[in-house]
Amino acid sequence: MSDAPFVKVATIDAKGHLLGRLGSVIAKQLLQGQKIVVVRCEEAVVTGSLPRNRLKYARYLDKRMQTNPIRGHIHYRSPSKMLVKVIRGMLPHKTPRGAAALDRLMVFEGIPPAYDRTKRVVVPDALAKLRLRPDRKTTNLGELASKVGWKYGAVVSVLEEKRKARSEAYFKAKQSIIAAKAKAVAANADAIKQHTEYLASVGY
Repeated sequence: MSDAPFVKVATIDAKGHLLGRLGSVIAKQLLQGQKIVVVRCEEAVVTGSLPRNRLKYARYLDKRMQTNPIRGHIHYRSPSKMLVKVIRGMLPHKTPRGAAALDRLMVFEGIPPAYDRTKRVVVPDALAKLRLRPDRKTTNLGELASKVGWKYGAVVSVLEEKRKARSEAYFKAKQSIIAAKAKAVAANADAIKQHTEYLASVGY
């Protein structure tokens, strides 16, 4: 993704990506003008075990404005907002240029119907499988979020199971159509041989 050509909208599947590394690549692309949609934010990972990351988040929750806590800090619990905050920290978001870059970003838990048939890409530089040693512990962002107050993990899981079932049915139907077409072409190969040879001669 980091070296990919400019496209109208890039849809990134966050599953298995390291949170910080993914955020750095996205931030750079946003500043260059690329519109980005990130799906399945709950499947991103952070390094370290779950108990360790829970303690780190508990210390983060202690940070507040002493005189008027409603003014700050804002502690996001949903995985998508956690990713947005990571990316925001890598952007000059208080300038017009940085604010415009942040406006080009959309994030979702799961894969909404509007994006379930769009081509999804990964960021090789941020994949945990490629960047970490196999014995290193990682924490699923959705699991961490559920432990610190995110209430919709079960809902997203149910919706994802339904989406995967629809996707599998669509794939099987598509494969059956492809197989039927190949069978029909093979059965009528002699009848259409003349046409096939002509099309091949003109580059089709």
